[in-house]
Amino acid sequence: MKAASGVSILLVEDDADLRYLFRISLTVAGFAVREAADGYQALVALEEEVFDVLVIDLGLPRVSGFAVLDELAARPDMQGPAIVVVTGLDGVERRDATVLRKPVETAKLVATVRAALRGQFRSSQA
Repeated sequence: MKAASGVSILLVEDDADLRYLFRISLTVAGFAVREAADGYQALVALEEEVFDVLVIDLGLPRVSGFAVLDELAARPDMQGPAIVVVTGLDGVERRDATVLRKPVETAKLVATVRAALRGQFRSSQA
């Protein structure tokens, strides 16, 4: 799935209202967005499609966001997407991503995704 911009995003968020708000904001900004409501759905989507950016919550049901990121890191054969973590957890720091603390303004999310695309926050597989 590609947007006019040619950029595809996998948005992984278990809060349906927040996921909707983020999807609308990213779509209006010109990105193609595929959604996943939990970590398992994210892993399936990552197997099916190559994404430019992964926007992911860490506190997900079924499979945590931490486990999804660990799986990506364990696959050196896979070109990793740029990673933007959006979380309500305190004290989260990642070397392979930028971390936004909830609540996140949609303009800040879009700006962070654009920065990630410029390579400022490319995952360790890149």
